Amino acid sequence: MRVLVVGSGGREHALVDGLSRSSIVDEVLAAPGNAGIAEIATRLPIAADDLHALVAAVENERVDLTIVGPEVPLVAGLADRLRDRGRLVLGPSAAAARIEGSKSWAKDLCVRHGIPAGGSHAFSDAADAMNALDAMSPPYVVKADGLAAGKGVTVTDDRPEAERAIRSALDGHQGRVVVEAFLDGREVSAFALLDGVETLPIGFACDYKRASEGDEGPNTGGMGAYSPDPALEDSTKKLIEEDVLHRTAEALRDEGEPFIGVLYAGLMLTAEGPKVLEFNARFGDPEAEVLLPRLESDLGEILLAAAEGRLADVRDAVRFTDEVCVTVVLVSGGYPGAYETGKPIEGLEAAARIDGVKVFHAGTEMRDGRVVTVGGRVLSVTGRGSTAAEARSRAYEAARHISFEGMRYRTDIAAGIDGGGQA
Repeated sequence: MRVLVVGSGGREHALVDGLSRSSIVDEVLAAPGNAGIAEIATRLPIAADDLHALVAAVENERVDLTIVGPEVPLVAGLADRLRDRGRLVLGPSAAAARIEGSKSWAKDLCVRHGIPAGGSHAFSDAADAMNALDAMSPPYVVKADGLAAGKGVTVTDDRPEAERAIRSALDGHQGRVVVEAFLDGREVSAFALLDGVETLPIGFACDYKRASEGDEGPNTGGMGAYSPDPALEDSTKKLIEEDVLHRTAEALRDEGEPFIGVLYAGLMLTAEGPKVLEFNARFGDPEAEVLLPRLESDLGEILLAAAEGRLADVRDAVRFTDEVCVTVVLVSGGYPGAYETGKPIEGLEAAARIDGVKVFHAGTEMRDGRVVTVGGRVLSVTGRGSTAAEARSRAYEAARHISFEGMRYRTDIAAGIDGGGQA
């Protein structure tokens, strides 16, 4: 079959990489893709948010299955448009994608259906939101209600900073802001495939959102990740799968919006148990770059089964390796603030030759025969090993082979996991 992957980031490169090795996939197309994806797939020059052109391409290119990587086209209704035309697509409807598109709607869903989550309130008036801070103790948690590319969250002890975050969120994100109770604990991400009826948990990962070592600095779209989480007990995994993933799928189905695609739950492991911080309606990025390389089963068969409503048929066939994957994200200088692009990237071939390493492209393009930077997050360098220490050693060895002007990365990804220190 012919498969189209919508998107241009590291998540989409990881998807294309897995699909290119599927026994049932004849050709992979990507819209718009990136320089790394171009090595293993046919690129279509269509932006991920150009829904009209994407629908036309699916029909003109005789695409059998479309996999929507990023959140923007999902929230905008790309999956609905394709299904309306009888096309097979892995991705939730716009209504179901509200679980990511509106944090206030997602938290209300949790309240209605008893899904464990931290307390929160949504506001459209700045004064009301400021008053809510009066009833809270720092740290203050302020979130933009709508999509913010993973950077719409402020956690701060500083009241003026919290107030600035409220005003910024109200100015730029659909006129609503969410103020939440701070949850103390350790974060983990859980993933499941849903086909509208069945829920198939597919693993856990831990990501690093802050820009600098020691979880300092502003939030980003993700600076690194590892999978699996060796500190996550089986009893906790089962609790997350039953009380969060399965219950959320049932909640959406009960409300008339069955979810087809990948459900991502960002969780805080508190003293009272796991609690939802946020949901995403797709694979995470950079979590996809550590989760998908651990899949031993045929990715094409699994995603096709989910899109066709046949997850029950493949449930027992889904296998992940016990090996660990660690990814380190190489970013442009200034990210997540202003940064320059067009910087030539050196060392990609040397990095890729290291045993157990995959270099996933995110913000790259080919110009005048050279791979250059075109985004804030440029590359995800993933190492794989029998232990976290081995995996992170390989990832950092590969990262040191790569260079571009202004490049930086965190040196503490997966530090301390089975003995690993700073790189």
